[in-house]
Amino acid sequence: MITRNHHIDTLRGAAILCVLLLHFALAYGLKNSPLEILPSWLLRAAYQGNYGVTMFFVISGYLITSTSLHRWGDLARIDLAAFYLYRVARLLPALLLALSLIVLLGVLDVPFFANSDGGKDLPASYFVIAIASVLTFWHNVLMQSAGYFNYCLNVYWSLSVEEMFYLLLPLSCRFLRRRLAIMLLCGTAIAAGPVYRSLHADNEIYFMYGYLACFDAIAIGCLTALLTQHWQPGARAGRCLRWTAGLALAALYVRGIGGHEVFGFTLIALASAAFIAGATAVPAAGQGRQGPLQWMGRHSYELYLFHIIVLAGMRNVVDKAGLGYAERLPWLALFLAATALAAAVVARYVSDPSNAALRRRFGSSATATPARAGGSPGAAPRKN
Repeated sequence: MITRNHHIDTLRGAAILCVLLLHFALAYGLKNSPLEILPSWLLRAAYQGNYGVTMFFVISGYLITSTSLHRWGDLARIDLAAFYLYRVARLLPALLLALSLIVLLGVLDVPFFANSDGGKDLPASYFVIAIASVLTFWHNVLMQSAGYFNYCLNVYWSLSVEEMFYLLLPLSCRFLRRRLAIMLLCGTAIAAGPVYRSLHADNEIYFMYGYLACFDAIAIGCLTALLTQHWQPGARAGRCLRWTAGLALAALYVRGIGGHEVFGFTLIALASAAFIAGATAVPAAGQGRQGPLQWMGRHSYELYLFHIIVLAGMRNVVDKAGLGYAERLPWLALFLAATALAAAVVARYVSDPSNAALRRRFGSSATATPARAGGSPGAAPRKN
């Protein structure tokens, strides 16, 4: 069984927390609250949450690649049917539930669920193409033409980026077969990222949401998994690498995205990869008690899907102008608590049982080949 790595869970928990804080800050702001005592540069950091998505991409690229290496021993031996089954079983049930809630409330014309974001006034029938774009991995492309049109669906652009990459990854590995060729393909994606972002630095829907704007981070994660399959730092070197990478992530995050649209995401991805490499240190790092960030990392997918639904509901109760000085922090705490509760319930009663049931039902013919020696220790949570 593939065991969880708590250091990677911590990084993923930090990434989803960055996203949650960003969306709350955009909805309600952080000024006119006790947080005003903090330096302005620290308050501005809350608005850099798209860097958290980049961290997600690196982690995901690493986990998918290391899990595939564990299951099949070599990327050229990926069982396509099994690979896609695992992705569908893990992702689709919770996503269908989230989309159903959004469409139901949107059709009822509930604010922040309807297709009326950004001054748009699109009919309920537009949900047909919107939902189709999410389920077929081109929602980011739709947004490049339609703009921000649905408050809840807007955030699901990242699913299209990630799943398009994983639609292409196993096919590319089976076609290229040689490890060096696969690494060169990842290198091409890494080189293309800054070039694409430089050509679209004036439009965030392109330089943050485009396929080529994001594939470099996932490819960096893939290369990290290939590297650590046969090499892991020692315990002391791993600890040093994690601390150094963590400080670099903090510094880059505080520096912000503005003015660094081209290489800022690349640097965040490289620092995340360095942290992950440090997390594979041998002897394996102790897996102590699970803290809040580790819990958030374990439930990051459900948190990502449902936090925006929770936030949209809260915005229908109280708007930004309706929150007073003393109420903003409790409202933030309520948002985090309600999101965590929703994620826990969905994971417990939808994601986990559906994942297991689908694998049992359709996975009998998708048998994995045991990995060869040299796999990265504690590399991948079992859910991926």
